[in-house]
Amino acid sequence: MTYTQSKDQLLSLIREGGKLDWKAQVRLAALLSFPSMLAQMVHIMMQYIDASMVGSLGARASASIGLVSTTIWLFGSLCSAASVGFYVQVAHRIGACDFAGVRQVLRQSFMACILFALVLSCIGVGISSYLPHWLGGGEDICHDASLYFMFFSLCLPFSMLNSLCSGMLRCSGNMHIPSLLNMGMCLLDVLFNWLLIFPTRTFHLSTSNFQLSLSIPGAGLGVVGAVLGTAFAFIICSGLMCYFTVVRSKELSLRQDSGTFIPQLSTLRESFRIAAPIAVEHVILCGAQIVSTLIVAPLGTVAIAANSFGITVEALCYMPGYGISDAATTLVGQSLGAGRRFLARSFGRITLFLGIGMMTLMAVVMYTTSPALMTLMTPDVDVQRLTVEILRIEAFAEPMFAASIVCYGIFVGARDTLIPCTMNLTSIWFVRITMAYILASTMGLRGVWIAMAVELTFRGIIFLIRFRGDGWLRKFSTTGK
Repeated sequence: MTYTQSKDQLLSLIREGGKLDWKAQVRLAALLSFPSMLAQMVHIMMQYIDASMVGSLGARASASIGLVSTTIWLFGSLCSAASVGFYVQVAHRIGACDFAGVRQVLRQSFMACILFALVLSCIGVGISSYLPHWLGGGEDICHDASLYFMFFSLCLPFSMLNSLCSGMLRCSGNMHIPSLLNMGMCLLDVLFNWLLIFPTRTFHLSTSNFQLSLSIPGAGLGVVGAVLGTAFAFIICSGLMCYFTVVRSKELSLRQDSGTFIPQLSTLRESFRIAAPIAVEHVILCGAQIVSTLIVAPLGTVAIAANSFGITVEALCYMPGYGISDAATTLVGQSLGAGRRFLARSFGRITLFLGIGMMTLMAVVMYTTSPALMTLMTPDVDVQRLTVEILRIEAFAEPMFAASIVCYGIFVGARDTLIPCTMNLTSIWFVRITMAYILASTMGLRGVWIAMAVELTFRGIIFLIRFRGDGWLRKFSTTGK
């Protein structure tokens, strides 16, 4: 039996009330988790290559991107939050076998989400020339930082389309297409960066028998080339993601019936109820990230660059957790849509165990390989040394960080977003920011990352406490099977 047949057969048992023993649940969780995890891992490896390309231009280039990275995260996460409000509805309708309702939500989500992304894009372009100065950047990096953020903002509608369609496919149980396309996007990003960041250069190959000179074309755009490469990759991938969603998907294809693309009040209301807490959380959370940037910025260019590299390398640990979290959202959402509360909790336990185990393993890998990784990513010895130190601090927080990531995916699948968002905000503002502000003055960037490690551990503990209770299941009162 093929991967797709096995996965579809197990998912159908959720919707049809069939029996899923413990082994079948573990198998289904693995079938949904590993394609997404693989895509996340490839995405991170491509980010490493991307960062090393920019890092080869010097600490100043890395710092210019790192300065606006938190604001980029804010705008991207707002797009993600908007799409969550729609694709969680799709997961519940699939669980209830309401496939006409699934396609109704899908049509309306396109219009609502693209309009929202266009508004964000206009705001981003409007503030791009001022943002680096607001964040405390020096004149040596503000120009490149401004251009980077402007081109990123112009690409937001395609980022939104990619987030929406990949979320729809995942919630239908199709993990491999979004994973393959996102891996392809990463490869395209590296290819375009290779052509756009560096100038035309010639490589000479010679042996005792022959000599060969190979000219590689390049635009020599530096930091701007990096963001353009990412933008072109997003445009291609989002188009393909949309095609597989609206044409090829068995559950989602819009060719099966007709309906309106104009968002209806009931759909928007439900989407807002799910997405609004996540969006507010991202705004306030990014405010905290920006405050963290303001704390780091006075520490100098080396600290800014090391902080940026540290965030990139740490993703080696937590991106697999987000892949498992995606699977948890699908499994819990479909189980609850089918009225199977006990099955939803069981899938929650399985994905939690898988996430914590995987991220603990990756933390060990990060701790041991970070020196080698940093020699590949930047030639600056001071940046290398500082980045390795902060990554080894962070490694000890990864197991509990995994708990918070996977629990969050579980709660989103249950439409429980308000309290988890409040927990995230309370943790980061009252624990991380307070500690970072106190420790940065005496310990520099190391103090900022110690504060982060303590906060992530605290956050994981409180999320596990909430998972043990029944509060996140109260939206679904149906007796489980």
